Amino acid sequence: MLQRAPLFPHVIELNHQAQRRFTCSAYLIYDDHQWTLFDIGYEDAVDDCIELIRQMDFPFTKCATLIASHADVDHIQGLAKAKHILKTTVTSHPLTARHLESGDKVATFAEITAQDIYLEMPEVVVENQVVDGDIIKVGNLELEVWHTPGHTAGQLSLRMGNLLFSGDNIFRDGCVGAIDAHHGSSIPDFLTSLKRILDSDVEWLLPSHGPIFRKDDALISSTIKRLEGYLHMADFGTCAIDWPLMDEWEKELVERKLPK
Repeated sequence: MLQRAPLFPHVIELNHQAQRRFTCSAYLIYDDHQWTLFDIGYEDAVDDCIELIRQMDFPFTKCATLIASHADVDHIQGLAKAKHILKTTVTSHPLTARHLESGDKVATFAEITAQDIYLEMPEVVVENQVVDGDIIKVGNLELEVWHTPGHTAGQLSLRMGNLLFSGDNIFRDGCVGAIDAHHGSSIPDFLTSLKRILDSDVEWLLPSHGPIFRKDDALISSTIKRLEGYLHMADFGTCAIDWPLMDEWEKELVERKLPK
């Protein structure tokens, strides 16, 4: 049996356990009765994930469910394979479930024609659809479901005590999950989700990429301020709500203002 290396009581992160990066942050949440996995990563990471779980002596029959934070290929391409091996269920937000069940390659970023990216996106049935305020029970543990849209419409975060499994909301360097119109991103929703995290009393953020970090109000506030600026920048196309320069230009046209 491989010695378990939990980061917090009841929480193992598979990359940390393996001491190498081989998938997105994948959190194994467990007690003596059941366990679950929050995200799995690409399909080619599944064998390593499953073997690591086996070596840590987590019985496959005690997997309560596999939880998808959101429908990005780098988080969930391996769900169908893992579900088949573990003979378990899948849990997600309804807006994520529709992409998982249809295998939508565009919505999941599996296919980006302009960058010559063409990945498989295996369809997978989602037996358990959860929304904000629901509780996912894993043995005697309770995971409170937070719907935290912005990066995607169906992104979930999970609260367990003073921990927040925070998805792609914010990372230790202040970056956030990609903002992309084709992805269904919403900057106003992103701001709402970040403000919810800021106003909460959680102490640790466990993101879907990169290291876990202590909740830093100054960092989150700085990120919120930056995203508020994005609302008025042409850089973000239809994800922005306006472009003040166009109002300035219209005024200059009326005034027949000459270039300076």
